Amino acid sequence: MNQAAGRQWSYTLFALPALLLSACVILVPALLTLILAFTDWDGVSPPQWLGLENFRDLVSDITFWRAIFNNVKWTVIFLTVPMVVALVVASLLLTRRRSQGIYQMIFLLPYVLSPIANASIWSSMIFDQRSGVLGYLDRHLLPLANPLGHVSTALYTVASVDIWHFWGYLAVVFFAAMRQVPTDQLEAAYLEGADGWQIFRHVTLPNILPTIALMFVMVTIFSFLTFDYVYLMTGGGPAHSTELLSTLAYGFAFRAFEVGKAAAVALFMSLFGLIAAVVYVWMSRESVRR
Repeated sequence: MNQAAGRQWSYTLFALPALLLSACVILVPALLTLILAFTDWDGVSPPQWLGLENFRDLVSDITFWRAIFNNVKWTVIFLTVPMVVALVVASLLLTRRRSQGIYQMIFLLPYVLSPIANASIWSSMIFDQRSGVLGYLDRHLLPLANPLGHVSTALYTVASVDIWHFWGYLAVVFFAAMRQVPTDQLEAAYLEGADGWQIFRHVTLPNILPTIALMFVMVTIFSFLTFDYVYLMTGGGPAHSTELLSTLAYGFAFRAFEVGKAAAVALFMSLFGLIAAVVYVWMSRESVRR
């Protein structure tokens, strides 16, 4: 028993630095955010306790509900378009025996580039009316307006750029999962005369469902944390048409200097991520029971 207790203490000591680091980096800021959500603070003067006033102001703010609606649309877009594209490309990649590594490197290039570089390329070289491709087409071939400047198209335009940056990562993840499908199941399907679609539907897809479920949760969480591309390309405009919860929180904190409201918005963002995580844990338990 003494040896077992000593080992347990040694394991705890080895894990203690990581636990302390997690507490300082994650737990303490989370608790401070939770406390600040109930205060009025400009970032300099002492915070003033407000109770639920920040949350009441947000609920009555039209911009807040528009940000939530935009976040939901963003999430739906990213749970469908890049997922489908990645699954199709990963399936095609299985047929490329010799060039799989090269294709994976090409697909990951947009993902490893910094968001600032990607956003600058698309904003200045594609969408800009003076120096971009659309501007050239607008002046010489056919009338084309900058989609980032219109309320009806701005959100989808930014989402398309983010999809261009993100889908390759999903394709590589799905490809890695597909390579783990048991070969005996694939060979049995071929012997039974199944075509490519039937093999994907009845053999490949059931085997990679845990990976797809995990990516669904991760994409949902990432969607409610999205900030960089929206802020860099539109800043939440025009007319709040691309406003997300993250950009709204940024505006409250660094433009209006209402850190308490920004913390309240951050709590709503965390709530959606927590819901996605709970759903994933529930799905995992149900699959284990089956």
